Amino acid sequence: MIGPKATFITMGHPVDPEERRRFLTGAPIDVAENVWIGAGATILPGVSIGRDAVVAAGAVVADDVPARSLVAGPKAAVRRDW
Repeated sequence: MIGPKATFITMGHPVDPEERRRFLTGAPIDVAENVWIGAGATILPGVSIGRDAVVAAGAVVADDVPARSLVAGPKAAVRRDW
């Protein structure tokens, strides 16, 4: 289930100014079964979200999310698992 205004970003750019003028970067996002993603969450390139995980509303997910865990926060971190 994906909440309203959740964003999946699969493209980015290097931090170095000279490099970002020349190319973009990209990576797929993998979302397993039975994942809940809250309203306004942002999922960044290359992230995998494990089965039965929950992403809280407004979370910014830059790292993989383990199965059966809840992530929350401006840089999402595991808050608990089950």
